[in-house]
Amino acid sequence: MAKFAIECPVCGKYAEAKTGFFAKKKIDCSCGNVINIRTDKLASRECPHCGNQVVFDQTKGADAVCPICNGKINTMAEQQKVEEFSCAQCGVRLMTTRSASTYVCPVCDYMNDVQERLTSEKIKRDGLASVIKYEGDNNTFIWKHPIEDFNYGSQLIVHESQEAIFFKDGQALDLFGPGRYTLETQQLPLLEKTYQLPTDTEGTFHSEVYFINKTVQMAIKWGTPDKVRFIDPLTGTPLQIGASGELNLQVSNSRKLLIKLVGTTKGIAWEEGPGLTKSIQNSFRPLISSTLKTNLSSVITNEAIDLLEIDSKLDIISTNLREKLIPGFEEYGLTIPQFYVTNIVLPEDDPNFKRIKELHTITLQTRMLQAEATVRTAKAQSETIYRTAEEQSKAAIEAAHRAAVLEQQTTETEIAKREAERRVIEAQAEAQAARMQGLTEAEIMAAKGYSQKDVLTAEVQKAYAEGIGNMGPAISAGGGSSIVGDMMGLGVGLAAASAISPQIGQMMNNFGNMGQGNNQQMSVPAYITNPVQPQNMAEAWDCACGHKGIIGNFCNNCGAKKPMLVQTDTWDCSCGQTGVIGNFCNNCGAKRPMPVVSDTWNCACGQSGITGNFCSNCGAKRGE
Repeated sequence: MAKFAIECPVCGKYAEAKTGFFAKKKIDCSCGNVINIRTDKLASRECPHCGNQVVFDQTKGADAVCPICNGKINTMAEQQKVEEFSCAQCGVRLMTTRSASTYVCPVCDYMNDVQERLTSEKIKRDGLASVIKYEGDNNTFIWKHPIEDFNYGSQLIVHESQEAIFFKDGQALDLFGPGRYTLETQQLPLLEKTYQLPTDTEGTFHSEVYFINKTVQMAIKWGTPDKVRFIDPLTGTPLQIGASGELNLQVSNSRKLLIKLVGTTKGIAWEEGPGLTKSIQNSFRPLISSTLKTNLSSVITNEAIDLLEIDSKLDIISTNLREKLIPGFEEYGLTIPQFYVTNIVLPEDDPNFKRIKELHTITLQTRMLQAEATVRTAKAQSETIYRTAEEQSKAAIEAAHRAAVLEQQTTETEIAKREAERRVIEAQAEAQAARMQGLTEAEIMAAKGYSQKDVLTAEVQKAYAEGIGNMGPAISAGGGSSIVGDMMGLGVGLAAASAISPQIGQMMNNFGNMGQGNNQQMSVPAYITNPVQPQNMAEAWDCACGHKGIIGNFCNNCGAKKPMLVQTDTWDCSCGQTGVIGNFCNNCGAKRPMPVVSDTWNCACGQSGITGNFCSNCGAKRGE
């Protein structure tokens, strides 16, 4: 049976135990704890030789060695090496083994970190310049440096996103941002005013240094410990709901947080940790719970959020609750950059909530039916509008087609009308030109001192002279009957020409009398004895063959019939032009005024004073 030393897991003191079948399995420690050898035989300890933290079996006794340096780790000689240090809270001198991790002060019940206190004592005893810095985990908001007695000339290292504050007698003094600082008089102005620093480089001064973590602590969980009473606004049914989520926390005012929350403790984090006597979670749990209970129901009611659709409104709830929580945290130098409600716990087993779900389902179905009816109505209206528009389009197309046909007919009628007017104007122009030509020739003759009548008279006289000349030889040859024949031929020619003068007629009478004196019977045609008087010279006309000055109804050159003169009515224009022929004035272009149609008219049958459009005697239409 071999003896070995076993460490008490509560107080860290060592007790003597034995191995063997009949050895005790449980040992009473002086602290009152019962050490169970079976469960507590495995221990974790720092090797006194190499300094590594190792796990070993204490039942091996003196044979237990460090797996790294193979040095004896569980001998009584090693365990009986004790160290002396001061309690971090009350300052009483304490003694414990070098390998102990913690030691509870019997005076103030403060749990001292043995290794930290031994290191502080060693630095104080050696008088070496210390380096003050914090390189711990990122979950701690404020951490107090374990050393309080610093050598003059010590180095202070503050990392990015950190701040360091010196305290003296509970008063916050100098604040240091990121960088490296040497603790000298010129760099500690407020500390120098508090008490006089030593002038020698080997002196020390007592102060407390706190490191503040300025980073944003992400995904810190929170939740309501109890259900929140909620009255459904639609049904008035009371329900019990809960909420949980995460928040991001950050230090906004280091001094305020230190003075109001940390005090003289070793630091503070969200959750409880070794060496930290307070946690923000425990400190602010009542604030979070009270704020959520007070405002969660009102936010849901004010925002008109349906419980069955609450997951889609979590951002609205989160924003409103964050605004309610920020003032309480800012009072202690903290701020909430982001606040998230990730889950709303609904009372799924509550009969009232089940009834609300059924009502919601019925309401949803009603909305769906109404939406379907609205869609059908809109579809029917659309079809009606489409058919109406289609019919209107067809009617518009038909009307446009008819308008086009009517426009085409109107255009053709207008063209025909314009063509007829053009032909009339051309005929009038030709007649006017012929008239003007005749007038021009008459004016020329008048200017020369003769007229057309003189020309015709001269022609007749010439023909008469030629006839007399031709008759002379026949008479001298003794031909009697030939003279009469010549005279008859001459009379026929003169009658055809319609230009025989009264002198010719008298001459014919003389020839007749001469025949009677010779007792000769001679038959003379009536058109010779009574010659046709010549027509008015103004009735002469020109033929299309080129023969001009024709008197009679037929051209004596080509036999063409005399064209009938178009009896046109002339009118006087307002511009002063008179004798206008046609529908438009040839001076100003004004249109011929429409004749005033009298209320009565006379029919061709002889009926007069007719007032209607048809003759009451023969039935003829007015104007025909």
